Amino acid sequence: MEISFSSVFIALAWLLALAIICEVMNHVVCPKRNVPPGPRPWPIIGNLNLVGSLPHESLHNLSQKYGDLMLLKFGSKPVLIASSPEMAKEILKTHDAIFSSRPALTAGKKNFLRHHLTEFILSIISRMVMSGTYHRDESIENLQDHHKAKGKEDSVPKDMVDVLLQLVDDPNLEVKITTDNLMGLILDLLTGGTDTSATTVEWAFQELVRNPNMIEKANEELDRTIGKGRWVEEEDLSQLPFIEAIIKETFRLHPLTPLIPPHYSIEECNVVGYDIPKGTMVFVNIWSLGRNPNYWDRPEEFIPERFLENDINIKGKNFTMLPFCSGRRRCPGYSFGINLVGTTLANLLHGFNWRLTGDIKPEEISMKEIYGLTTHPEKPISKIMEPRLPLHLY
Repeated sequence: MEISFSSVFIALAWLLALAIICEVMNHVVCPKRNVPPGPRPWPIIGNLNLVGSLPHESLHNLSQKYGDLMLLKFGSKPVLIASSPEMAKEILKTHDAIFSSRPALTAGKKNFLRHHLTEFILSIISRMVMSGTYHRDESIENLQDHHKAKGKEDSVPKDMVDVLLQLVDDPNLEVKITTDNLMGLILDLLTGGTDTSATTVEWAFQELVRNPNMIEKANEELDRTIGKGRWVEEEDLSQLPFIEAIIKETFRLHPLTPLIPPHYSIEECNVVGYDIPKGTMVFVNIWSLGRNPNYWDRPEEFIPERFLENDINIKGKNFTMLPFCSGRRRCPGYSFGINLVGTTLANLLHGFNWRLTGDIKPEEISMKEIYGLTTHPEKPISKIMEPRLPLHLY
């Protein structure tokens, strides 16, 4: 059956008219609210036309016009955007109980260094979780069966999987852990920190090779503190303030999740005088927090030394930067993540000299991003690694 152009046009016109009528009725029936400022939404699409391929940058630019707390619409859904430390504190601390829920959502390339970093960090995590190496093609069920067989021989737990298996068999638990729960927990433990930790190290090197003097300064600290006779251990990190400063500055300038996973208001509330409807989705723009000129000197520049002068808490108490979020939804593995990134970065700097391949000059390195579940460099660079420690250590 053929459908004429006029029929399609009439259908679209009716749809547009219906959307306008609904909008008008919404204003007539609902009491007048003092909502945060924001751009006027279009029917049907709302403000989605204003969000580009890098949403955190689009929202940052909008916040310069509409303020640190603004209300948009994604389709017909209200979306609240917090873009300053003060507004982040309102959402994640002052009104934490109201905004602690999550909306139901779905989520959905590697270079040489990124691939090897990911595999290396996965191997570290798997040793901690299950006393062995996890391969991507290995099923969680096989790992579970292997640990059960091993547990019959030795009742003393050797790793996290052994501890979880004992909890599954514990008849005194108030909330029973099922086999499906166990498999989900193991998978979360294995994958939760792998890509994020690898990407943080990748961003750090993307910045460091642009600033070779920083690599020299880090090597001086490592040689002075560690020496050239061994690798860096986790307990050494507290004695490496410049390495810690590099990591903090990487978290500030290149947050892995520039927009924290969305929160959701379970009831209507008032935030700094604005009425926030129930069911509003909320994003905190961490990318904006780390570039706020009111709190950061030369915010667009990579300056690790700023953290040598100020010991800024990055575990959720200082709202000028929130690499692990804050409040009830703060990342539970933040300490593990910081130590994992620290030992990986420190050992890569301690164990190898780094130089660019070909005719690339440091100032030519691109710092553009690709947005996704984690934000990666758009143009990762190839690097040559040369051993700088005695060969018997490799």
